[in-house]
Amino acid sequence: MKVTLEQLLRSRDERVALQQSFLREHPEGTLLCLTVQLPGEVKRDKRSLAVAEAAVKAVREVFPVRSAELLRDLETGFEGYFVVGCSPQEAKSAACRIEDTHPLGRLMDIDVIISCGAGVASELAPGVASGVAPGDGAGVSSGLAPGAGGHVRPLSRESVGLPPRKCLLCGRPARQCMRARTHSIAELLSEIDRLLSSAECNAL
Repeated sequence: MKVTLEQLLRSRDERVALQQSFLREHPEGTLLCLTVQLPGEVKRDKRSLAVAEAAVKAVREVFPVRSAELLRDLETGFEGYFVVGCSPQEAKSAACRIEDTHPLGRLMDIDVIISCGAGVASELAPGVASGVAPGDGAGVSSGLAPGAGGHVRPLSRESVGLPPRKCLLCGRPARQCMRARTHSIAELLSEIDRLLSSAECNAL
């Protein structure tokens, strides 16, 4: 099912509201927000569900102590929320290791969400972590997010000493390729299918 920009914007607002709620209800923990980076107008299909399943498994293995968890299988894309028992910087470093080393990590976006008053690194994280698709609407999740519970934002990779994520296809900074629409959706989906096929073969 194809989704519209309006639907993506509405889901972004709902995601922000949930993030604010988790931060209010679990001030002692650190909030992870997991999404799947899939190009094009279809955000829920066999590809996204396979990546989501692998991502949830990886998060549960790396962060064994969790005080809360919520998984949402939506037409606008999979969402996972995890409250973990380590500092935001420790959580961000661990999340980046998953993104950088997992066979499907390039398709996972594991954000550490903080309140703007949390007193940690001030630089915002990019909305599209893997640079998977120009015009796919993923960029609507970046930046400051207002709401009744105050502003929330993701920690950037730079805040833990890591460079921005690279493009799925060419290795350049993902944001550059997204903004320039360097690669077609067909090219990106073909590479995603290759990664999924390789991951399935390695699991046998």
